[in-house]
Amino acid sequence: MLIKIPNSAVWVILGAQWGDEGKGKIVDLLSEDADIVVRYQGGANAGHTVSFDGKTYVLHLLPSGIFHPNVVCVIGNGVVLDPVALIEEIEMVKSAGVDISGRLLISHNAHLIMPYHKLLDKLFEQGDDKIGTTGKGIGPAYIDKYARVGIRVVDLLDRDILCKKLRRNIDAKNEIIEKIYGVTRFEVEKIIDEYIEFDKKIDEYVTDTAVYLNKAIKEGKKILLEGAQGALLDIDHGTYPYVTSSNPTAGGASTGSGIPPTKINGVIGVIKAYTTRVGEGPFPTELKDEIGDYIREKGHEYGATTGRPRRCGWLDIVSLNYTIMVNGIEKLAMTKLDVLDELDEIKICVAYEINGKKLKNFPTNSETLSKVKPVYESFKGWKTKTSNLRSYSELPSEAREFIEAVGKLTGVEISIISVGADRNQTILR
Repeated sequence: MLIKIPNSAVWVILGAQWGDEGKGKIVDLLSEDADIVVRYQGGANAGHTVSFDGKTYVLHLLPSGIFHPNVVCVIGNGVVLDPVALIEEIEMVKSAGVDISGRLLISHNAHLIMPYHKLLDKLFEQGDDKIGTTGKGIGPAYIDKYARVGIRVVDLLDRDILCKKLRRNIDAKNEIIEKIYGVTRFEVEKIIDEYIEFDKKIDEYVTDTAVYLNKAIKEGKKILLEGAQGALLDIDHGTYPYVTSSNPTAGGASTGSGIPPTKINGVIGVIKAYTTRVGEGPFPTELKDEIGDYIREKGHEYGATTGRPRRCGWLDIVSLNYTIMVNGIEKLAMTKLDVLDELDEIKICVAYEINGKKLKNFPTNSETLSKVKPVYESFKGWKTKTSNLRSYSELPSEAREFIEAVGKLTGVEISIISVGADRNQTILR
């Protein structure tokens, strides 16, 4: 199923909810006509699922274009790289028969997740004020990045520099780990040896990816910028503090790749036909009833990275219109329409109320958001299997009414509709 991408086009593909929208499938689908796919932020806390030919693969760091042999996949400077997860993932795709020779590039400026980052992530999540992180070390790695003490891929090239930086960092982390949490100290030399070995395994992939990408644009290449997590988890524009540690929003695509904003041609937002959220934080349309349980089981709503059950609720137009605004989303891709096939009634949240008054804008303040009451519009369920349908005209009229209502409420056309996990279970408008 080929979706044509114009020459020299640079498109951002991002999640327009709280993550887990099915970005992996949509990026994989669009990659058929792309030259390059770039992951621009996040780390191994992402879980992008790609299904085709009866097989399913979960990617945490590699871009979702990796299964298309003509696509070059780039891990950008905005990603925090877990060496263990990356090597495992490379071996996984190789064992699936995927040749990545000359097809994988890693930014020399990407920051590395160290063993102490993972431990600190888990220690920080103890107690009642947890955020609900994956425990993969993402937040602590970004903390070091912005404190200007992070270890980058380029630092692996010089053992003396690596040793100096690591010794400084580990001495500081050991103070926290040992004195506050009573955990055994880390050994500097052991970590240095591990990461020097890691460098040997990835050396062939490391380059200045910003230079590579800007040269590719001049050559007319078609580029997809793949976001991880979702816009409502953005560290600046999300439901703070229940957010991720990076910028999944469209602005992060530039800083995380080195591609100038003026070279980006469009933004595609990916949404589910309903809403899910993992971890803590307010969720206005959450369904804590049998319908929420049904959606979770029918949609297999368990984290691809952690296996945690996702919280499920109705589609929320208020939050969606907010993410459309801050990202400049021009097209929407809707996934998991088929999950709603058997429901008698389907609801869409069209407004919020608080203290009897309607809110005009989405409140990113978590305290306010936790107090809002959703205002719903109801739609008749279509009660028909959609996973075997391949054209928009074949969809039941009730399903089309639902899809078109979302388009009208957002002012953005839904141009891609997914009715199943497989690459081919897709409808184009």
